[in-house]
Amino acid sequence: MPGAAYLGDGRCQFRVWAPRARRVEVHLVAPRERLLPLNPIARGYHQTIAERVAPGTLYLYRLDGNVERPDPASRFQPEGVHGPSQVVDLHFAWQDGGWHGLPLPDHILYELHVGTFTPEGTFDAAIAHLDHLAALGVTSVELMPVAQFPGGRNWGYDGVYPFAVQNSYGGPAGLQRLVDACHRRGLAVVLDVVYNHLGPQGNYLRDYGPYFTTRYRTVWGEALDFDGPDSDQVRRFFIDNALYWVTEFHVDALRLDAVHAILDHSPRTFLEDLAMAVHEAAERLNRHIHVIAESTANDVRLVRSRELGGYGLDAQWNDDFHHALHTLLTGERAGYYEDFGSLHHLAKAFREGFVYSGEYSPFRRRRHGTSSRAIPAFRFVVCAQNHDQVGNRAGSERLSRLVDFQALKVAAGAVILSPFLPLLFMGEEYGEIAPFPYFVSHSDPALVEAVRRGRREEFTAFQWEGEPPDPQDEATFLQARLDHSLRDQGRHRALLEYYRTLIQLRKTVPALARLCKETLDVQAYEQANILFVRRWSGDDEACLVLSLGDAEVTLALPVPAGRWRKRLDSAEVRWLGGGSAAPDILESDGHATVRVPPTACLVWSQDGGRK
Repeated sequence: MPGAAYLGDGRCQFRVWAPRARRVEVHLVAPRERLLPLNPIARGYHQTIAERVAPGTLYLYRLDGNVERPDPASRFQPEGVHGPSQVVDLHFAWQDGGWHGLPLPDHILYELHVGTFTPEGTFDAAIAHLDHLAALGVTSVELMPVAQFPGGRNWGYDGVYPFAVQNSYGGPAGLQRLVDACHRRGLAVVLDVVYNHLGPQGNYLRDYGPYFTTRYRTVWGEALDFDGPDSDQVRRFFIDNALYWVTEFHVDALRLDAVHAILDHSPRTFLEDLAMAVHEAAERLNRHIHVIAESTANDVRLVRSRELGGYGLDAQWNDDFHHALHTLLTGERAGYYEDFGSLHHLAKAFREGFVYSGEYSPFRRRRHGTSSRAIPAFRFVVCAQNHDQVGNRAGSERLSRLVDFQALKVAAGAVILSPFLPLLFMGEEYGEIAPFPYFVSHSDPALVEAVRRGRREEFTAFQWEGEPPDPQDEATFLQARLDHSLRDQGRHRALLEYYRTLIQLRKTVPALARLCKETLDVQAYEQANILFVRRWSGDDEACLVLSLGDAEVTLALPVPAGRWRKRLDSAEVRWLGGGSAAPDILESDGHATVRVPPTACLVWSQDGGRK
């Protein structure tokens, strides 16, 4: 594995891939300055084992006797992206010996950004809130990227040192403490990693080797070279990075950012090799470790098994579910939302996963997607909001600012009681009102202006009014910090208890706990704005009613014969609703006529068997 590996007893192995350099030396900067040659070995690597090198030693690599650069595989950049790298002893007194991870269907994800989750913006500060998350009922914490980025403010997608844990968050030791604390509370950890590009500032990889290609280009700039000459070592670098997180930091899953931007025409792709390597490590370590993709392509090959021609990843985000739900709740139709807006879209999302499975997309002006009908439900991650869907708006508004309180409860019910893996965005559970705008802390004025211009251009398709927040302004970052005190106030407290109840229902009602499309039936009543979902597991059944209209409707629903008990009704006064006439006990002979309140989520489960 590349980088500076501390071996103990004052010995450290330095290893770097630098095929563009004839000569590589390690310049030990502090505490005692020295210059040591590295020995060239096979395929462009240079390596040495140095004596009298202790953890904390700062170093740079000197290439061909003139230019000095930080280590591409640096474990820590205490002085930022342009400063020297630091030797780190990754030994940690782990307390999670009995932890083996979670099976994929057990994941209920909670996405958070370390820098804005607490006022301190550190791993250690986040630990204080883990008991809240465990009590909420989520089962895994998904961290937005933590690889070293420029400055102290960034979403994380401008990282330039994939192995170095962000210094302002608390570095590698802080991340280890957070993961260990999660595991002690029964929480898995998912780490967002970026293998489709590197950030524009502090990116020195091209000085070492052909990491990038001009054959392809991403919306963020140069594409990483995963299929050209010398690409084997580029692939190895990022696969080693994935293994680094799961071994040295005990991470339970990796979320791969925007894999549609990983351009690779190899007969066996980088994504396949990555998934294989992670799964082999999981077997060796006797742990559940998953690889989850983010993709806008609606391509089922990502999660199809390699035996069936797929890439063998474990799950992928499904934006279609979000878009179908969001348009119904908000009425927005601009930009990519123009492809959605019908209740039948949400019904198809529940029934299959992807809404666009080869149909013509008006937004893209071409056919889009592949059918996900045969893909198991637990291979899709769904949400009502996430960092992208909030932050990539001109006003960066959360759903709590776009819809009323009753609609927030409907959104929660749709996501958590779906047969998919639900994801909550930090603060969603209590209706956080702080925006989550895009923010950076670059030091290059030209780059800052380019980012500002790019953000303005990105929003033109949505026709949003007003100027987006200045990404470079520290105030933009500060306004994104959560206000955890809201959890104890008024309707925020009621919403939090509502989320806890939903998650408890998902876990304890067998029909809702079984993540299966084959045991699910969906009916869309377009005129009444009601979605009816029936799920079952053996003799246990549950019915979910999502009312998306603004008026009470009396409707005959295809409830199977039997006696049904109401388990949840978001229109009830206890949930700060307007009251509900829906019965607590539902007697059905195959159809039941129900008065469905406006903008509500209702759940019945079968009580006492069928008639």
